Amino acid sequence: MSKLVVEVLDAYDLMPKDGQGSASPFVEVEFDEQRQRTQTKHKDLNPSWNENLVFNVNSPRDLANKIIDVTVYNDRKGSYGHHKNFLGRVRISGVSVPLSESDSSVQRYPLDKRGLFSHIKGDIALRIYAVLHDGASHQAEQVGAAPTGVPENEETGHFQEPQFQETPFQEINTNSFDEEIKVEAKKKKKKEPEVRTFHSIGTGTGGPPPAAAQPPKPAEMGFTAMKENAPAVQTRADFAKAAAPSVMHMQIPRQNPEFQLVETSPPLAARLRYRGGDKTSTTYDLVEQMHYLYVNVVKAKDLPVMDISGSLDPYVEVKLGNYKGQTKYLEKNQNPVWNQIFAFSKERLQSNLLEVIVKDKDIAKDDFVGKVVFDVMEIPLRVPPDSPLAPQWYKLADKKGVKVNKGEIMLAVWMGTQADESFPEAWHSDAHNISHSNLANTRSKVYFSPKLYYLRIHVMEAQDLVPHDKGRLPDPYVKVIVGNQPRPTKIVPRTVNPFWDDQLMFVVSEPFEDYIIISVEDRVAPGKDEMLGLTRIPVRDVPQRFETSKPPDPRWLSLVKPSLAGEEGEKRKEKFSSKILLRFFLESGYHVLDESTHFSSDLQPSSKHLRKQSIGILELGILSARNLLPMKSKDGKLTDAYCVAKYGNKWVRTRTLLDTLTPRWNEQYTWEVFDPCTVITIGVFDNSHINGSKDDAKDQRIGKVRVRLSTLETDRVYTHYYPLLVLTPSGLKKLGELHLALRFTCTAWVNMVAQYGRPLLPKMHYVNPIPVRHIDWLRHQAMQIVAARLQRAEPPLRREVVEYMLDVDYHMFSLRRSKANFNRIMSLLSGVSAVCKWFNDICYWRNPITTCLVHVLFLILVCYPELILPTIFLYLFVIGIWNYRFRPRKPPHMDARLSLADSVHPDELDEEFDTFPTTRPSDIVRMRYDRLRSVAGRVQTVVGDLASQGERAQAILSWRDPRATAIFIILSLIWAVFIYVTPFQVVAVLFGLYWLRHPRFRSKMPSVPVNFFKRLPSKSDMLI
Repeated sequence: MSKLVVEVLDAYDLMPKDGQGSASPFVEVEFDEQRQRTQTKHKDLNPSWNENLVFNVNSPRDLANKIIDVTVYNDRKGSYGHHKNFLGRVRISGVSVPLSESDSSVQRYPLDKRGLFSHIKGDIALRIYAVLHDGASHQAEQVGAAPTGVPENEETGHFQEPQFQETPFQEINTNSFDEEIKVEAKKKKKKEPEVRTFHSIGTGTGGPPPAAAQPPKPAEMGFTAMKENAPAVQTRADFAKAAAPSVMHMQIPRQNPEFQLVETSPPLAARLRYRGGDKTSTTYDLVEQMHYLYVNVVKAKDLPVMDISGSLDPYVEVKLGNYKGQTKYLEKNQNPVWNQIFAFSKERLQSNLLEVIVKDKDIAKDDFVGKVVFDVMEIPLRVPPDSPLAPQWYKLADKKGVKVNKGEIMLAVWMGTQADESFPEAWHSDAHNISHSNLANTRSKVYFSPKLYYLRIHVMEAQDLVPHDKGRLPDPYVKVIVGNQPRPTKIVPRTVNPFWDDQLMFVVSEPFEDYIIISVEDRVAPGKDEMLGLTRIPVRDVPQRFETSKPPDPRWLSLVKPSLAGEEGEKRKEKFSSKILLRFFLESGYHVLDESTHFSSDLQPSSKHLRKQSIGILELGILSARNLLPMKSKDGKLTDAYCVAKYGNKWVRTRTLLDTLTPRWNEQYTWEVFDPCTVITIGVFDNSHINGSKDDAKDQRIGKVRVRLSTLETDRVYTHYYPLLVLTPSGLKKLGELHLALRFTCTAWVNMVAQYGRPLLPKMHYVNPIPVRHIDWLRHQAMQIVAARLQRAEPPLRREVVEYMLDVDYHMFSLRRSKANFNRIMSLLSGVSAVCKWFNDICYWRNPITTCLVHVLFLILVCYPELILPTIFLYLFVIGIWNYRFRPRKPPHMDARLSLADSVHPDELDEEFDTFPTTRPSDIVRMRYDRLRSVAGRVQTVVGDLASQGERAQAILSWRDPRATAIFIILSLIWAVFIYVTPFQVVAVLFGLYWLRHPRFRSKMPSVPVNFFKRLPSKSDMLI
């Protein structure tokens, strides 16, 4: 018979329950009406059991529908467990049980509460697996003996569904079994309560899991048999460990398990040392500590001359095992100054001796000048906030270690962590083959977006324009250019005193270095314009307007002819000039949108005087990544990965880790939070500018993660592996997983709660809104300014990185995204449809008890109408409390199923990645145009039907159908008299009872009001 083995290892940090600050815990495991327990550990809040509990599995293929209930109790009266206190529980779905001991691993599960008011803490370590033949189960029954794993090439069961062999990523349909299993599953579902399952993985190393090195096995559900000839499919060991909300509710997950979050428990200081403490007082506690050996090479003096010419070109070589770091060599300098820092990872120390060697650069062979040797074990440890270690002078020694009389070098050597202020600027040992010119491209940096403003220019009128052709009146218009942003006004035909009254908006940034170039053009012919005058205004001279204050007065400016534009100002003043009336000012009360409003990270106005106080702190720990795909496989390399995070106007970039698929960054960053309804974006890229890459090479995108702050609980540390999904022309690809730690700390609760009642955008967006047709254009210009500014930094944050982080092509048409939005609308309407269906069942007495209860409630509300609103709000309160137990336990992430990215048609992807304007052949464009016409035709029909219903409602009193209108107004008069002389409660009771009448008194034909409404005329017959 098949067996289920639950190995109970230990628990940690349990809640004291005996009144003396301790507890005597034991574990009780229940599975399929079988119950077993461990021994009691007296007075121990961190007990260790190491016991195996073995259960019989009657039906292996039903294991996926079973629950493993693990409960920890406090034994109050000895070791028999008759008097016990609840210490926590874990409920695990059978879907996550591995098929053999070799597939299983020790997992730590946080203990869950039994009720809303339970006080529970701690976690428990379990190892759960199944054995399917008698030999393995017989060994598993012996406590302390390790159960024998099931061989991979051996048939381990008798039930196998062929549809599970197609792909390990497909949806699992429980309705594919026979009818008997369907009925049995329904019965089980009624009996068993809803269960939440938590899984934790990883030890915080950031490397690949041990299961990654095992032979590939097909991903199956339950106890699917593994034949000898089964195809080998590469799977991931943590499929079942990704506890999605659907698994928590004991349902089969709808989304591909590969695309779900994986919760982890890395050894972070925020969890290990500061449990329940003041988290705002700790720093750098969201990452794992990584120790480095730092060497600060400052300068040298009195170096001996090595060349015959009497010159010295010194440089320093820092050597630790096989790692060598070099400073720049300085020509003809006996007292060089380098000021360069080297960092060697402690995990990769290959020697106990650190050598700092001074050499002389030569054409053939570099000469040895002197060296200093340090014992690594004697190097001091320095941890911030300690002051920096003071460098000291060391005398140089020869190759044998004997001190020489001439030459000293100033060094500082210490052990530190990535929290050291020298860490970002240091030369790292993994970059030993990077040249000094490209070293800057691998360092971590913090960037700030330029402060953006909207520039509003109100073009009113012009006077005394002088056309080039005296025999015709001009057709003037105004063209305004700010930076790279040209905007024209409308054309006023045939006048020398035009009046435009057009308002144009632009995006400008500090420092205001651009000029506003205003030219009046004459439209001589299509595609041919002649300039009538020109004027320039420095942006720095433009006044600002704060919120709704009065705008500046308009100004008359002189227009200079293009031929005289280069002459001196005094000469121009003497000549006659045309005039133009303008009002221009900077809008400081707006927030310049450089991101989509749906996932914006900053909503503050441009002026710092109008900004609100911060409400909290967002801390992000970028820990590691795993299972990255090699992005440079053509060059024989792996991946040079780095991360970029953007929140508000602050961008951060981690250091680039070279040639690895499992990078470990362990870098922590902090942002001020002004609004909880904002989104932080983290992207992973492959650095293409290592070792002399071309300047036009683009950093490849590996994936992106968005997290909305309002979905995070305050003061809670979230540690998860996020899937890195990228949509490519060939389909959706997962390029790896990113390990992040997040914590949102609120510092002003009153302000944060009040923020939910305030407008999302600043006041000016509602008092004087920007026209919708201008928003996308302005957003695109803001993106271009931000990308151009960050690209000029050192190291540059390149344009392709900024555009990907800001979703520059989000507004472009995508049939896939249109379908996804339509499905979102249908999902919302499904709730309304469910309510209507429920009410229809009430009206048709499908459930007589429920219908009678609704009748009673209806009569109570009619008799006591003052209870209607309290009942509604109490009902909403109860629903909210009931849903609290099913609240999401993980932050949201990219949903491939919601985006339809995992089921999109290849032609739709090709259309989505097409350029604008299109570059595809004419036959493909024609096919897509016909498809769009077909979709638009259906939309047109739906819109027409909605318009018809509205027009029929308008026709009731418009006398378009005189007989229908007469009937309606006569009936309205009768109803008015009847309702006036009849108490309202009586009318309501009669109407409600008629509406809820029994099906015996109903007809299948439409009712009289429906028939009357459908006979009313609409304007559809008036369409041509």
